[in-house]
Amino acid sequence: MSLTGPAVHRPSVAARYLPHLVFLIALAGTLVRLFELNHELCWRIAPPTAGLALVYAAGLARWDRLGHRARPAWLGLLLLLWTWVAWSLPTPLAFGYAWLAVPLAVLAMRMPTRAARSSALAVLMALLCAVLLRASGGLDPDVLAPPVAALWATVLLYRTQQRLTRELAEARGELARQQQEAGRLAERARIARDLHDTLAQELSGSRMLLQAAERDWDRRPEAARRQVRAVTGALGEHLAQTRDIIDDLTPPVLAREGLEAALRELCARAGNVPGSPRISFHTEHAPYYLSTEQAVTLLRVTQGLLANAGEHGRAGHIRVTLVYGDQANAAVEVRDDGVGFDPTDIRPTKTGRGFGLMAARERLGLFGGTLTVESTPGHGTRARAALRAEDRVPVSAP
Repeated sequence: MSLTGPAVHRPSVAARYLPHLVFLIALAGTLVRLFELNHELCWRIAPPTAGLALVYAAGLARWDRLGHRARPAWLGLLLLLWTWVAWSLPTPLAFGYAWLAVPLAVLAMRMPTRAARSSALAVLMALLCAVLLRASGGLDPDVLAPPVAALWATVLLYRTQQRLTRELAEARGELARQQQEAGRLAERARIARDLHDTLAQELSGSRMLLQAAERDWDRRPEAARRQVRAVTGALGEHLAQTRDIIDDLTPPVLAREGLEAALRELCARAGNVPGSPRISFHTEHAPYYLSTEQAVTLLRVTQGLLANAGEHGRAGHIRVTLVYGDQANAAVEVRDDGVGFDPTDIRPTKTGRGFGLMAARERLGLFGGTLTVESTPGHGTRARAALRAEDRVPVSAP
């Protein structure tokens, strides 16, 4: 149960329930005081006071189920009960009871429409002034000023908090949109490089072969046929490369079976390459949901880390572990027994190791992820790519 609107950060328990706790404690204190007085008037006031507490608590408990019409009606009933009790109490108790207008102002600010909020505050202000005038026996600024000032200070603080929350939510939304756009641009640039380095170059070569075959078709038919056969074989390779580029966008096994299956297939495929190190794959804890973009990111980063361990680290064994942590973190850890290196001196080199790690950090950074690298020359390397999972709902849950 929460009466707050959507916010970027969930308020603390004290911040969410303190106004309601103050209200209910004040009501409980009034009831205790009425029973202690044991006066006929007090016994007549006790039932509506208890009713006020019950209505207040019931509305909080069922807030999410109350509609746009039910919430103002609930607040109206609270104001009616509060006014009746405050008006009926003896003067010493009535003045203290008037301070309950402050938590009621918080409820007024949480009404669904601006008209409902304005009307509730106007009614509450009028009722508060009436109660205070009765308690003081006339217009006494020393009596009126503190509760009225506290009420409007609460309203202003609440409005400021809501405005800051909206601005922060908008800023985070804009940052998320910029990160997504940056990710799309980076992916577009990667695809462009892949097309240029593979299809464009190969198609250009095939075109030249076909042009040569056309020139030799009459004078050297056998050479022309060889050139055509070479183009036919090259086109088959082009088709396979095109399919690989398409699969890179969202690998089929990842789309069908999820990240664990895609990583397991990646490790099996990389381990079957002649001369490659032995690769073992493990998982820890129950899996949680990852968006497709996040899963692809972890898969590609793992692919790069495996390439680093095999080509530059000269590892004999690589252990890949998919970990779902207690803080809704999903991480892939790649540990090898290779030659290692100094992680404090990571610079792009001709071997390509620096470029790969920098690219992995940039790719993870688009989703707020991190890449941690631990290594010692001669003692292998441990790299951990981590992202925050979207939700703490197990993937097997409905």
